[in-house]
Amino acid sequence: MTDSKPTFRKADHVSLTVENIDAAIKFYTEVMGATLSYQMGPFDAAEIPRMEDGRDWTEAHVNVVDARLNIAMLQLCDNLGMELFQYDRPADAKSTPPRNCDVGCRHICLEVDDVTAAIDHLVANGCTAQAGPIVSEGGPAPDSLSWYVQDPFGHQMELVQYV
Repeated sequence: MTDSKPTFRKADHVSLTVENIDAAIKFYTEVMGATLSYQMGPFDAAEIPRMEDGRDWTEAHVNVVDARLNIAMLQLCDNLGMELFQYDRPADAKSTPPRNCDVGCRHICLEVDDVTAAIDHLVANGCTAQAGPIVSEGGPAPDSLSWYVQDPFGHQMELVQYV
């Protein structure tokens, strides 16, 4: 057994599961300036041969039994892609994102030049802003202004402006 740790080179992408992939692509391209790299699917476990161990393809690869899903990859900014998933099956998938306090919740933090202008733009385009900005100065974290916002689909984002 080797004791060497892997070398992580850079972040490649984050992912979000959405109810309507076309609406999410439209929001992230038109409002946030992302570009669509590719879109593919649907991938349907019922139509893909089972794995040698008997599991269906989606259970083996994405840990969801008997799924039907579509995928789109966006380039959100120069150094970050965003992969969108839309699951048409299973029928019992939850339709609301977890709250910040729920295990498994995550958020995307994007650096901006002007946090107030960015929040104003997002709110004008269907996002919901929390109270802000959060001012961080003189502590262990870099001096910054940050602001939490939910996209129109309920996903958490944070915008940060370093000052």
